[in-house]
Amino acid sequence: MQTENNLFADLSRFLNGAAGTLAGVGREAEASARTRAKEFLGGLDFVSRDEFEAVKAMAVAARDEADELRARLDKLERGTTPEPLAMPTADDLPAGADALLSPAPTIDEVDG
Repeated sequence: MQTENNLFADLSRFLNGAAGTLAGVGREAEASARTRAKEFLGGLDFVSRDEFEAVKAMAVAARDEADELRARLDKLERGTTPEPLAMPTADDLPAGADALLSPAPTIDEVDG
C-alpha cells in the first residue's frame, strides 16, 4: 500500500513556482536592459540607416556636380586667357567720386 506524502508534492509545487518566478525576473531584467541600452544609444546621436543612405546619396550627387563644374571651368579656362586685372586710377573714377576718397573733416574743422 502506498502512503500519500505531501512533502514531495509541496516541494514540487514550490520549485515549480520558484522556476516561474525566476523566469519572470529574467524576462523583466532583459526588458529593462534593452530599455536602458536604447536610452543610452539614443543619447549618442546615432543616425538611422535610412538617414545615412540619404546623406550618402546627397554627397555622391554633390561630388558629381562638383566634377561637372570643374570640367566646365577647365574647358572655359582653356578657351580664353584672362587678362590680368589693372588697378583703377583716379581717372577711372566717376565724376564726384574723388570727394568720397578725401579724408573726413576733423571736429576742429567742423566746429570752426
